[in-house]
Amino acid sequence: MEKMSFPAREAVFCAKCGSRLVHALPPGETRTRAVCPKCGYIHYVNPLPVSGTLPVWKEKILLCRRAIEPRKGFWTLPGGYVESGEATSEGALRETWEEAGFRPELRKLYAVMDVPFGDQIHFFYLADMRSEHSVPGPESAECRLFAEDEIPWNSLAFPTVTYLLKQYFLDRRAGTFPTHHTVLRPECLAAP
Repeated sequence: MEKMSFPAREAVFCAKCGSRLVHALPPGETRTRAVCPKCGYIHYVNPLPVSGTLPVWKEKILLCRRAIEPRKGFWTLPGGYVESGEATSEGALRETWEEAGFRPELRKLYAVMDVPFGDQIHFFYLADMRSEHSVPGPESAECRLFAEDEIPWNSLAFPTVTYLLKQYFLDRRAGTFPTHHTVLRPECLAAP
């Protein structure tokens, strides 16, 4: 088996026996995997689920300014990694509570965004705020409501947020909110 370097999220040592893993094509597989040459254990790396909300209050959207890296100081929608044993909708509600201090009413799954270059899949829900009040959590420096013409487009933290907000405002003008699916590629990171 040929030794190769490992991607950032891939294990270097076997979870079963502790031996150093190597990249190899296991029998019956079509991709090279991290494999233990001693016990044969295959270490699979799968995309991480991220969920969040697109909180709406009347004609405004709530954004949070990040207080942590990555992208500290930039604006984002409330969201984060789904925890084990948690549904994506539950993760969206929890993340909104943790980052913005309120519990929205989820309307519907609004977007599924595959982010292969980030090894993630994002699930975002349209959510109604029950009031205009929010309280920044430890991961947010501030939370603020923005009208469409006030969105800080050049200070958005992630391409998924930019995509989602642009799609939302297009849908709002059309008066319909279908569920969207997109695949974001590295070229989406380029400045407009």
